[in-house]
Amino acid sequence: MDLSRFPRRRYSAGPTPLEFLPNFTKALSPNGDGPRIWIKRDDMLGLYPGGNKTRKLEFLVADALAKGADTLITCGAPQSNHCRITLAAAVKESLKCRFVIEERVPGSFKESASGNHFLFRLLGVEALTVVPAGSHMAQAMQQVADELAAQGRKGYIIPGGGSNALGGLGYVACAQELQQQFFEQGVSFDRVVVGSGSSGTHGGLVAGFAGNHLNIPIIGIGVSRDPADQEPLVYKLAQEVAELLGMKGAIPREAVQTVGGYWQPRYSVPNAGMVEAVQMLARTEAILLDPVYTGKVMAGLIGLHRQGFFKHGENVLFLHTGGFPALHAYEREVLGQQGRAVS
Repeated sequence: MDLSRFPRRRYSAGPTPLEFLPNFTKALSPNGDGPRIWIKRDDMLGLYPGGNKTRKLEFLVADALAKGADTLITCGAPQSNHCRITLAAAVKESLKCRFVIEERVPGSFKESASGNHFLFRLLGVEALTVVPAGSHMAQAMQQVADELAAQGRKGYIIPGGGSNALGGLGYVACAQELQQQFFEQGVSFDRVVVGSGSSGTHGGLVAGFAGNHLNIPIIGIGVSRDPADQEPLVYKLAQEVAELLGMKGAIPREAVQTVGGYWQPRYSVPNAGMVEAVQMLARTEAILLDPVYTGKVMAGLIGLHRQGFFKHGENVLFLHTGGFPALHAYEREVLGQQGRAVS
């Protein structure tokens, strides 16, 4: 698939590492009868401190610049990784940036919060608007754009998570990068495990795998919805990405598979599986997960292993989508103590 016809900014110096996790693999299967766990380190992408949104923003920000925007507008929760990385891209490009923050857990927004919210302030977000859970985010962002237009400025709206067809191209590019790494490292994979939320990463990867003939099942671990609600969103976005690339009808419905339950009791609220996963990877491989996304996704991988989902000797690839700054806002919870939700 030719991505060269799409404007693109480059925020990473090269491919992110593809690594085997020997200590984590042993901890997961002490008797050596389980899968071999690998990790794709998209937490090491550019726009410090990395994360999957960087790939999407390479295409989205290029489009914003081509359209003459002077301000990026996006939305997310109080500890949004996407908002933080969008702001970092704006700083790189000498643009302004504004957020609409959805307080998904009532009372969770704190002006003095640590984690990503601290980075919002440090990186210089121009303004943020806080709205209650369930607000119409597209309308709220359009209102910000209209206010800028009245001042003679031009805003560019980026959807939550950067999840539209253009942003999804970032994970088509990732699929191409993975294919090259599989060849160079001489390794083949039986499963890929990825977080499934706003759907841009999961849907883009599905389209990228289909277009590059990578016949490897992708298992999405829901971070905010169970399969009945999540899978239609992923499938729709994967189709939109494929159509943008001239591959209409190329995505079979069975290519989209998600697993639910590991995000509960609700989005961003800590649970025991997340705490175990974050501690386990930190203490075996010195790799940090975040409590809202990757911690729950890894909890899903661990849970599937314990259910016998993976076969002995399978190579399973975990896509690390970043987000560790949020750990600093969840210190008590991640160290095993019960506490409040902050995102």
